Amino acid sequence: MGEQIVHDRVTVPFSGPGAGTAPLSWGQKSILQDMRNSDWTYNISGAHYPPERLTVADVAERLGRLMGKHTALRTRFGTDDEGNPCQVVHGSGEIDLEVMTFADHLDRGDAVDHGNKLWLKWMAAPLEEHTPWPLRMGVMQHRGEAVYLVLTLGHLVVDGVGGLLLMTDLGLGELVGRPVDPDAVRLADLARREATPELQRVSDRAMRHWETHLRSLPPLTFGGPDAPDYEAGRRCRNVRFQSRAAYLAAVELARRTRTDTGRVLLAVIATAIARTTGVTPLTLHVAAGNRYRPGLADVIGSVVQNAVLTLDLDGTVDDVIAQARQATTAALMNSYYDPDRLAELTARLDAERGYPARITCRINDRRFSTRTRADAVADAVPLTEDEIRARLPETFLKWNKFVYRWTDQLFVNIEDHSDTLYLQVVSDTDVFPAEQVEAMLHLVEEVAIQAAFRPDVPTGAPPRPATAGAVPG
Repeated sequence: MGEQIVHDRVTVPFSGPGAGTAPLSWGQKSILQDMRNSDWTYNISGAHYPPERLTVADVAERLGRLMGKHTALRTRFGTDDEGNPCQVVHGSGEIDLEVMTFADHLDRGDAVDHGNKLWLKWMAAPLEEHTPWPLRMGVMQHRGEAVYLVLTLGHLVVDGVGGLLLMTDLGLGELVGRPVDPDAVRLADLARREATPELQRVSDRAMRHWETHLRSLPPLTFGGPDAPDYEAGRRCRNVRFQSRAAYLAAVELARRTRTDTGRVLLAVIATAIARTTGVTPLTLHVAAGNRYRPGLADVIGSVVQNAVLTLDLDGTVDDVIAQARQATTAALMNSYYDPDRLAELTARLDAERGYPARITCRINDRRFSTRTRADAVADAVPLTEDEIRARLPETFLKWNKFVYRWTDQLFVNIEDHSDTLYLQVVSDTDVFPAEQVEAMLHLVEEVAIQAAFRPDVPTGAPPRPATAGAVPG
């Protein structure tokens, strides 16, 4: 179809307030560290239907207004006079809108199909190779109308919620119509604020919490091969798992335990990990959005940081859910901090312990619109165990391409899909054979179903092998 698509660019000028230089914010430092460790772009990318009868000129006008309004989109990165990373907000400039015009005889769906392939391609492509700005935008044009938009954003300037807030200014996404605070703190100003004594004390309190979880860590969460040059996450593979049965069971389990599905899924996934690996207690990272903090709800920026918690996976699944309630609350309260201070703490504990130790397990609940909370669970139609098990044949698992140098030995994403549990799992192939990962994912399903109807289901975590996570002698 390539010869039937004309590629063009429209140069869009923009200008806006807030020009200046600032250090990196805490959220930016965190995501930059992950990007360097994994060699992955971490781009936020997606495709969207624009409002009807929009033209390319209309899209270009909206793009110019978007760039002028939000300083985060006019940001470039460099180093200051002392060699430290910094962000530079520009007052004006130009950005290209990429236009793909489809031949009139083609179907409108061809343009949509092309856009759906394009956003995945752009997600993996470093933005700096295509644009000087942390935004790349493309429009599929068919018979004079803009029929589909592709939007890719740099994670250094927005997180998932920040991306949704940006889309409201384009008339896109699920937050359209939601009022956005026009006086929300700008990202560069947030970075400056984080240098104040008040927020430094917040970071110090967080470090005291982190130290209690980091002090007794093994070298790696799940051990590793004996090879002296082994690097956690050096060679990883990705698998997609979808289960309607697990989703329905999680809702029933949340109803029975009177909690939300976020805590339930954390407990169920951790239980499946423990049954598979024998690792208990399990110290892991969870992603914290930090938007509940004063002034951060509507910030256009990346405020997501790792939180840390530990779960003792002996006892019953109900016990783990109760722990998850308390542990996640404490973790989220201590998830806003200066990553430089965490690096200093880690180095000190490594020296005191006599060996370096890292948390290499992460569970990231990325749901936004589909997260079922306790009050919504009460309205769900109750199901029997047989009715849920009848959905097991619908379970879907597919392995994808290799990913190299991921940050963790095991990284579980809970994706934002309705009426199904949708997991994206990246696992270290040197530690987790494919069949072990598949067994673990099916255990998530089975544990959820068992525990949905019985309060005494044991976690079933086997004794941890003596060699796993052993301290080097």
